[in-house]
Amino acid sequence: MAGTQTGPSRTNVRVLDGLRLAVTTLTVLPLRAGRIDRSAAAVAMTVAPAVGVLLGLVLAGLLEGLRAAGSPALVSAAVTVAAGALLTRGLHLDGLADTVDAFGSYRTGPAALEIMKKPDIGPFGVAALAVTVLTQAAAITEVGPWALVTAWATGRLALTIACRRGVPAARPDGLGAMVASTVPLGAVLVAATAVAALAATAVPGRPWQGPAAVAGALFAVVLLLRHAVRRFGGLTGDVLGAAVETATTVTLVALTLG
Repeated sequence: MAGTQTGPSRTNVRVLDGLRLAVTTLTVLPLRAGRIDRSAAAVAMTVAPAVGVLLGLVLAGLLEGLRAAGSPALVSAAVTVAAGALLTRGLHLDGLADTVDAFGSYRTGPAALEIMKKPDIGPFGVAALAVTVLTQAAAITEVGPWALVTAWATGRLALTIACRRGVPAARPDGLGAMVASTVPLGAVLVAATAVAALAATAVPGRPWQGPAAVAGALFAVVLLLRHAVRRFGGLTGDVLGAAVETATTVTLVALTLG
């Protein structure tokens, strides 16, 4: 009898550990960490879009509150983007800057990885940060709250896509090594379908535009990952951050079209 309870009990613990890992990695919430291993990482990367939904709801509430208070559109958008960075400790923006610096160096393999590890940010990284933040703020001035939720959910769906089976890690250690190739294809499809369904509410009167924006963002992420595997040998934590910011930005821009 005790043996029949061991499996479900271990599964529940693994899921809880994965949920805690997702929240503590992707937000500033100070939850007590559980066991951190590839099993928990698989759960964390699978449920990452749900964390994105929660972040998006918080930011959408902030944006609508600022608008209701009479704040200018660009000020409201800029504060929302800043709040998004604060809620995630700027982790993804930092990854974007490091990844673009490594791409811009035209180096490959260990030499490129060494550039990503440096604490400073080069000119390519600075330019990438400026363009990304400005583009996101400009797009947010034109979208509604559900578009914002969709964009942040899609940004975290990029993590699920990046960590799917078959995408290798560039290093034998670090965040990339822990999460690379942990998410089965079935879980990727379920997560993508859920985000696409949510996206149907992003643009009133145009239920197709949200899912199309999600598809475009994921296509951009796949291209980014292919380039990272070719240049670096696989996935790193910085590449994950770049994937998040790429997907979020592409989604926001696509939702402003038309």
